[in-house]
Amino acid sequence: MKVVYVVHCIDTEGPLYEAPEVPFEQIRKVYGIDIEPTEENLAKLRLGKLDLHGNEEAVKNLIGIRRMAIGNDWNAIDKMLVRITSEDFRFRLPDNMGQGWKYSWFCVDHVGFTGENPRRRDSGHHKVFDHYMNMISEQNMGDIVQFHHHPVSHSGNYHESGTAFWGRSTLNEILTRKIIERKWFPVAFRPGFHTERADAHWFLEQWIPFDYGNQAVKGIATDQPDIMDGRFGDWRFAPTEWKPYHPAYDNYQKKGDCKRWITRCLNMNAKSCEITFEDVCEAFELAQREGKAILAFTNHDYKDMEYEVDRIRGFIELAQAEFPEVSFQYMDAVSAMREYCELKPKKIKMECEIKSMPNGKKLIVKTNGNLFVAQPYLAFQTKDGRFLWDNMDNGVDNQWSYTFDYNSIDYAMIQKIGIAVSDDYGYCEVANYDTQECQWHKRRLNEG
Repeated sequence: MKVVYVVHCIDTEGPLYEAPEVPFEQIRKVYGIDIEPTEENLAKLRLGKLDLHGNEEAVKNLIGIRRMAIGNDWNAIDKMLVRITSEDFRFRLPDNMGQGWKYSWFCVDHVGFTGENPRRRDSGHHKVFDHYMNMISEQNMGDIVQFHHHPVSHSGNYHESGTAFWGRSTLNEILTRKIIERKWFPVAFRPGFHTERADAHWFLEQWIPFDYGNQAVKGIATDQPDIMDGRFGDWRFAPTEWKPYHPAYDNYQKKGDCKRWITRCLNMNAKSCEITFEDVCEAFELAQREGKAILAFTNHDYKDMEYEVDRIRGFIELAQAEFPEVSFQYMDAVSAMREYCELKPKKIKMECEIKSMPNGKKLIVKTNGNLFVAQPYLAFQTKDGRFLWDNMDNGVDNQWSYTFDYNSIDYAMIQKIGIAVSDDYGYCEVANYDTQECQWHKRRLNEG
């Protein structure tokens, strides 16, 4: 069967408040043009009726009515979610398997910020994650939750994006808390601001097998000067085909011999890298020629998702009319990678043990092999409330160890230990240990 796997990835960030002055603030930041923030001027800008020295169309693209957030608070988002997760909405265009639309919610944690929060982000660990985990567990419609991350900027402000994965403890604390407090670990990723750089490349290569970051387009990706020339979301040299690739060691945009899979994922409605009907047709044409394709696209949960989903469904319906021999199938982000890449489940197993040693305690972790991760992801919660990550020592025959002593951390300071491993199929196992209870608890994820 010739098939296009349709994958809707949502950069899931919770509420985003946008005051009436926000469009004018964006114009000032991007174009250096000060305009009085009135409703009359906003209407003129959206019609291209103000003289902006040749930037009229670009500004219309930046502040168009469909570009703005509608989810100013959780109440507004939840009203929209009720509509778009209903069976009526999901089945407006069933796929060729008779299935309804599926969502892959890539959730962010707004943590590590120390500055202003004018957009009223819901800050704190698990705030967004729990909201969507609870929703999909109640619905049981084939949706999933995975991982989205925005580095913290040097300003510390919630509404500004940083550029570094490394050099801050935020990323590791998010994951250690997910392991210890939620018994969860990701296997698929969407980059904040669509942006990967060398440090993100190597972090993902160690831990996360499926990457929906590639925003390569044919031609010019954007008319917005603040994100031109690779400033953010630099995929200018990546493949434009609708299929995954292994990146090169020294360049995530080039094909190479790394382990993880990166696949293309364009924006549904945005000022850059916006998916077009022609893009959708190219996915169907690829499936007709090679037998399969992954058509992936992304948006935000605070936007008008009803409009954006219907727009893409219209493209899909028209494309299938042009390529009647090609089927399409709605899939979550993990299942689509498994199917396209023909990955086989390995059902890894993990055994964990705490041993007493003359110089302290030693953690031993053994697996049956076939891991994707470079080493088990090791997380601690200390008795004074810190969440820490650390490297393990390599052993032989799929065995790792960690020694609690004066060179690392005293075992007496540890309240909980968490460990996560995953394989290239996206199967994950999480083990948790409470030092007071002295018992291991395991959870399996993404068994498929």
